[in-house]
Amino acid sequence: MVASSSSLKLQDLIQEIREAKTQAQEREVIQKECAHIRASFRDGDPLHRHRQLAKLLYVHMLGYPAHFGQMECLKLIASPRFTDKRVGYLGAMLLLDERQDAHLLITNSIKNDLSQGIQAVQGLALCTLSATGSAEMCRDLATEVEKLLLQPSAYVRKKAVLTAVHMIRKVPELSNIFLPPCAQLLHEHHHGVLLGTITLITELCERSPAALKHFRKMVPQLVHILRTLVTTGYSTEHSISGVSDPFLQVQILRLLRILGRNHEESSETMNDLLAQVATNTDTSRNAGNAVLFETVLTIMDIRSAAGLRVLAVNILGRFLLNNDRNIRYVALTSLLRLVQSDHSAVQRHRPTVVECLREPDGSLSRRALELSLALVNSSNVRAMTQELQGFLESCPPDLQADCASGILLAAERFAPTKRWHIDTTLRVLMTAGTHVRDDAVANLTQLIGGAQELHAYSVRRLYSALAEDISQQPLVQVAAWCIGEYGDLLLEGSCEETEPLQVEEEEVLALLERVLQSHMSLPATRGYALTALMKLSTRLHGDNNRIRQVVSVYGSCLDVELQQRAVEYNTLFRKYDHMRAAILEKIPLVERGGSQADEEAKESKETAQLSEAAPVPTEPQASKLLDLLDLLDGPSGDAQHPPPLDPTPGGALIHLLNLPCAPPPPAPIPNLKVFEREGLQLNLSFVRPPGTPTLLLITVTATNTSGGDVTHFICQAAVPKSFQLQLQAPSGDTVPAQGGLPTTQLLRILNPKKAPLRLKLRLTYNHFGQSVQEIFEVNNLPVETWQ
Repeated sequence: MVASSSSLKLQDLIQEIREAKTQAQEREVIQKECAHIRASFRDGDPLHRHRQLAKLLYVHMLGYPAHFGQMECLKLIASPRFTDKRVGYLGAMLLLDERQDAHLLITNSIKNDLSQGIQAVQGLALCTLSATGSAEMCRDLATEVEKLLLQPSAYVRKKAVLTAVHMIRKVPELSNIFLPPCAQLLHEHHHGVLLGTITLITELCERSPAALKHFRKMVPQLVHILRTLVTTGYSTEHSISGVSDPFLQVQILRLLRILGRNHEESSETMNDLLAQVATNTDTSRNAGNAVLFETVLTIMDIRSAAGLRVLAVNILGRFLLNNDRNIRYVALTSLLRLVQSDHSAVQRHRPTVVECLREPDGSLSRRALELSLALVNSSNVRAMTQELQGFLESCPPDLQADCASGILLAAERFAPTKRWHIDTTLRVLMTAGTHVRDDAVANLTQLIGGAQELHAYSVRRLYSALAEDISQQPLVQVAAWCIGEYGDLLLEGSCEETEPLQVEEEEVLALLERVLQSHMSLPATRGYALTALMKLSTRLHGDNNRIRQVVSVYGSCLDVELQQRAVEYNTLFRKYDHMRAAILEKIPLVERGGSQADEEAKESKETAQLSEAAPVPTEPQASKLLDLLDLLDGPSGDAQHPPPLDPTPGGALIHLLNLPCAPPPPAPIPNLKVFEREGLQLNLSFVRPPGTPTLLLITVTATNTSGGDVTHFICQAAVPKSFQLQLQAPSGDTVPAQGGLPTTQLLRILNPKKAPLRLKLRLTYNHFGQSVQEIFEVNNLPVETWQ
């Protein structure tokens, strides 16, 4: 009693703590008061126990330790006085959780309080159970909560429904207990109880297929409830900003979305209602926008009519014109998800989407960029690329890489002409060359090399761009390569497609020397420039002494690769000058993937060569090679499998390649599709090298038929301990949209015991602005992979 009298009241404690000028003073006050609280607990003062615990809870909220008050919470909960129970239950919710065994001690007290007829006490017990109830407590008290679901008091019913939601989340197998009361609770007129009931049914349907089937019979009743809400006039009790109980409307729409997914009959029942909600909801306030957005999500998730889906896309289009940035962001994200299934409807809002690129908010402009890239097709590629290039010139640095890569992918996929493709790529390199993908240089040189009629045009464009700016390294590399290959066309000065450009040999050499001497040039760029100078020695008609001097200078360069190249070129000048013109000829025109890769794959017997052949091909010739090796999931559209080689020693091909006689190869192992989601598909193809029967080569091929690129794609694999697994580097981390170039990765698995193979895969990637992670096991591998 002495300790109680000397301690502060709660209001005085709060005031004294607030008046503390330093952290040390605050700690001193709290330590002193905690000592009084401990002393009071030891004395067992029943009259002031709830006051002491209330002060301790305030100390706990400030971040100081208060664990010594846990047992006092149990004593107060067991007290018959309501003032004690109120503070005791509050303390239990703050100080107890599932990690502490003490919380199990209040199970009997909660059970006793739930069986009492006092509504306030029942409410306290239900709140504590829904906040801290563990799985064991939920199993023990489920029947008590079920009885309270049909109590006459709406106050108790509402709290019992929310407690049932917590129980279902903790212990999904309790679903059968709460199914019967839900049907009666749907006739409830109290909006709070009805909202809790809809939430409970939603949890049941998400966790139990049997419950989903059971509640699909109640779709007409849910439709009637929602229609009543929509048609009801203004109510001071439930209306918010002129919308009748938007919280209840949103929750019903979410439940309808679950019930109508992949179910034709339920979807047909709610079609008319969704159209009514979409057309009659007031959009001048945020409450109406929330209801409309849930309506759009429901329309897109169920099997709705085509006209209804167009209406939903138009609603999202109106959201793009809203002044609220959050609403515009939600609209862009939703349209990005719909662009694959409703491409034509989303295309109608392309001008508005392009306008969103100029948003100062970085998150909005990023979403608008992703959606703009997904909207590019063969009919609008010129206009969309022009808009995206304008955005690239002024976009923030963190968006330049995504924008530049997206423009290059779109140009490669939908280019109307080769010249347009070259011009577009050059403009991207000139604007954001340092942010393009690593393969941009190789792709552009391949494109220019394959367009023989544009060689003169390309070399002039690149020379002019290089003369203006040598800071963009990919552009400098392509320009140096092109000048080295087609420098003679640059000096001719005759090109109908460009303005007359008179260039002297000395100017070309001086420009390349400037690139070599620039501090901005990377070692790889200097290598391109040095090779270009060497090639110009056979294309220019003047004296080569200047070129020889420059090359000889780099014979002592600190960069080993550049030094080696210069030494080899010097040797070519000194000892093999008669062969220089033949060695430095123009690169012949080859298709992408090339016959050389084809020939190497045919001659390959080693595992390493097989692993290199898998990810290379990109064009029809390469796809034929992959079909020959059975590294893809099936033959391409026009690829024809060649007839088997003649194994006799007299065969012309065998004689040409000087290969030994060999028995016919074993039958190919069938491919296997192991994953498919939203257009992303994963296929496995298998090869067992004849010389190493315990080795299995698995090529993982990822293809994407959706409207958006799959980025940051990572595939990881695991096998049992008796196997040895080696993952080769993938061909890329982006799977282009709409059936673009597949991404491949080779797995080398050694199976010395020839045991049945089990494979566990983990996929992580970004798709339509969302991060996805999938973990699954592959147990149905063909027996040919391990026998």
